[in-house]
Amino acid sequence: QVQLVESGGGLVQAGGSLRLSCAASGSISSINFMGWYRQAPGKQRELVAAITSGGSTNYVDSVKGRFTISRDNTKSLVYLQMNSLKPEDTAVYYCNANILPKAGLGYRAYWGQGTQVTVSS
Repeated sequence: QVQLVESGGGLVQAGGSLRLSCAASGSISSINFMGWYRQAPGKQRELVAAITSGGSTNYVDSVKGRFTISRDNTKSLVYLQMNSLKPEDTAVYYCNANILPKAGLGYRAYWGQGTQVTVSS
């Protein structure tokens, strides 16, 4: 059973920082893509940041220069450091990973349960 568990959300004032963590656990053979999505009320879920197993990163334009994604491959962890937060960053943030289970037939996408980030003005 493969699981993704997020932590680190909360309430912060505009201009503040938060760090999200996501841990993958279970019978895992390999992880390639890992990323963070967010969904604000009434909006579609969007990809915020992504990182490959080789360390290549990609960000949505609205967070470039403020957010940093990183991962620890040895511990199956991915992080999202969020600085200079704005009220428009308020959303539920979801961890996503493309994982090959040990007993699986191929890679598939897994999702965390989501963590709320609220930025007050």
